[in-house]
Amino acid sequence: MASNEGLVSPHPAEIVREYGPYPGAPAVHGVSHDGDRVWAATALGLLAIDPASGEVQRTLPCAADAGTAFDGQHLYQIGDGLIQKIDPASGRVVGSIPAPSGQGSDSGLTWAEGSLWVGQYRDRRIVQIDPETGAVRRTIASNRFVTGVTWVDGELWHGTWEGDESELRRVDPRDGAVLERLAMPANVGVSGLESDGGALLYCGGGGSGKLRAVRRPARV
Repeated sequence: MASNEGLVSPHPAEIVREYGPYPGAPAVHGVSHDGDRVWAATALGLLAIDPASGEVQRTLPCAADAGTAFDGQHLYQIGDGLIQKIDPASGRVVGSIPAPSGQGSDSGLTWAEGSLWVGQYRDRRIVQIDPETGAVRRTIASNRFVTGVTWVDGELWHGTWEGDESELRRVDPRDGAVLERLAMPANVGVSGLESDGGALLYCGGGGSGKLRAVRRPARV
């Protein structure tokens, strides 16, 4: 694994808004975005949150103890050792595949390039998997615990969380080399992570029960 961590200085993450915590949802595990709403994986299931008002618009009961993704039509949710494919209109589970670690290490989840990308916390890596079979297509190593993961504008970002330190990192998808670091404030962790497709990265706040919007650095 190539890592430029020591050569890339962290910049403070710009938190532009906080949401929650929400009643009955003491922790946020995974985060996704469907183009309009933010979805948060909680003990209640998936909460659909209006990013403008912060209000919960819908709740889809399901096992939701890790990452969440959206492919433009369906939601994907890690829970109980599976990745379930969910129809967001009805809440019906339309398919499932085994989560890749099989050991509860799977954390973040996102959709890109026709694949699911799974952050694996304790294994310190990101795996690209076939959404129909779960077969691993690629593995990207990290030197930190990997929490949430997202793609935006061809950039691969993931969250880290070790002790009281947490970062958002942009990494090279070929070898995992660290290209950019956004440091969260002390004791502010990142669980799930998803881009809104534009200027914001939505971050689950783990046991704080909060969801945070962080500004993605502008490209010159």
